[in-house]
Formats: sequence, structure tokens, C-alpha cells
Amino acid sequence: MSSVNDNIDKLELSSKITNKLKENNINIINDLWILKRKQLKDLGFTDTEIKSIIISLQLQGIDLNKKIYD
Repeated sequence: MSSVNDNIDKLELSSKITNKLKENNINIINDLWILKRKQLKDLGFTDTEIKSIIISLQLQGIDLNKKIYD
């Protein structure tokens, strides 16, 4: 399980998504973890990109909107 203080590179997202996150000053998992799906849409992410982000977070045991899975 990742720490929310880890760099977003640890999520192993595509470089396009990672670059888009960094352009929006989302550099650590915590910056991403606190967001809601709608906020990502407002930042210009597509549904496919958001699904990819959610899957990568879930593989680390966390989800958008500060959810943690044990």
C-alpha cells in the first residue's frame, strides 16, 4: 500500500495522465486522493483517464475522495 505522501509516479499512470496531473500541481498521491471525480473532470480529464486513475489508486488500497480500503 502506498503512502498518500508518495509521489504520483508511484501509481504508474501513463505519462500523458502524469504530466496532466503535474500541470495542475498534483504531485503527490494526497493531492489526488482528496479530489472528487467531478473535480478531475473540471481539470480536463476524460472519463477514461479518470477510470485509469481510480484503478491505479485502488491497486494501492485507496480511492478518490479520501477512501481507504483495508
